[in-house]
Amino acid sequence: MAVTPGEQALAGSPRSGLGARELLVMISSIMALTAMGIDLLLPAFDDIRAAFDIPDESNRVAQVITVFFLGLAVAQIFWGPLADRFGRKRILYASIGVYILGSLISALAPSFAWLLFGRFVWGVGAAGTRVVAIAIVRDSFEGSKMAQAMSQIMAVFILVPVFAPSIGALLLRLFNWQALFWFCVIWAGGIMAWSMRLRETLRPEHRRELEFTSVVSGFRIVVGNRLTFGYTIATLFLQAVFASYLASSERIIGDIFERGDQFPFIFGAVAVLFGLGAIINGQVVGRFGMYRLIRVMMLAATAVGVSLLVIAVMTDGRPSFWIYMPLLGLMLSMFMFLMPNLNTAALEPMGAVAGTATSLTGAIRTAGGALLGAVVDAQLADTVLPFSIAIVVFMVLAIATTRWAERGTTN
Repeated sequence: MAVTPGEQALAGSPRSGLGARELLVMISSIMALTAMGIDLLLPAFDDIRAAFDIPDESNRVAQVITVFFLGLAVAQIFWGPLADRFGRKRILYASIGVYILGSLISALAPSFAWLLFGRFVWGVGAAGTRVVAIAIVRDSFEGSKMAQAMSQIMAVFILVPVFAPSIGALLLRLFNWQALFWFCVIWAGGIMAWSMRLRETLRPEHRRELEFTSVVSGFRIVVGNRLTFGYTIATLFLQAVFASYLASSERIIGDIFERGDQFPFIFGAVAVLFGLGAIINGQVVGRFGMYRLIRVMMLAATAVGVSLLVIAVMTDGRPSFWIYMPLLGLMLSMFMFLMPNLNTAALEPMGAVAGTATSLTGAIRTAGGALLGAVVDAQLADTVLPFSIAIVVFMVLAIATTRWAERGTTN
């Protein structure tokens, strides 16, 4: 099998025991557990409303996304230190087990409250898989190679939101909405079996004792690094935009633009732009440098966000679908130049505490993004104006925190 130049550049990772291509696809598949737990469910919102007698005009069903993000956020704080103590593989298996448990609770939920509880547990399991996946990448690569690896992983990972809504819609045609959860159980079981080929990547000298003082010390290292902490807060605001889009996409596309029957295809088309952004970023990050790309794309994404706001204001919050959605897709695709590079830059100084750093930065980003996104979702009614305002506010805050993080550095 031929190896691409990008894979050849990343091939120096013997710790995993896998070739570059298999390692990147495996990590993408592990990270896709999170995306599958979100995107597959989006077409089922109407069925969930009907099953639990939720009014059509209510935003309550979006809570199945919000509580998943909260579980994802809170649990990362615990999975990271565990991964630094017991190794990546043990924690990977444990977190997939929790992921499957949450999926089962959700599938069998007798009430909406039980469904939300199952989704929270599901998010807790997804948190562990995400922490371990990123920690394995940090164990295996450094600097621009890590940024390139993350971009290639994102390019494969993004296939999930492209196809997941269509898969979900197909399953809904054939079965009931609970079948989507059973599909995730099968997916997670397959990933667990495949990951048995992976070797432990945590270096013995990087194992940390699971003691309160050791954990707190690791957290202090993360928070005390200006670049790591500042870039993490910047990604929090980007995550808020992304979380709000995920939770509100069904309402924006189906209710505001009245294209509910086209939702899987429109959502997938926007996700294709994500994938293109990730692929291009992987090709150019080594040439231009991740810090330069962060600065340029942050300004570009903000400019597009301002354009969306202007269009929304001029049309009383109900713009043309053919103007607003392509611009929104373009702006979100720019996040594929920002999120991988910001994450890489934030973790670069954290080699000795990679698992702890991954968990804490991920928890801050995901929890903050989910809570801010939920605030925006609650304001969304029959126009895109609240969402458009939020985009501009969050992008300006992301630029400000990025500039603060870089103050005094030579990057």
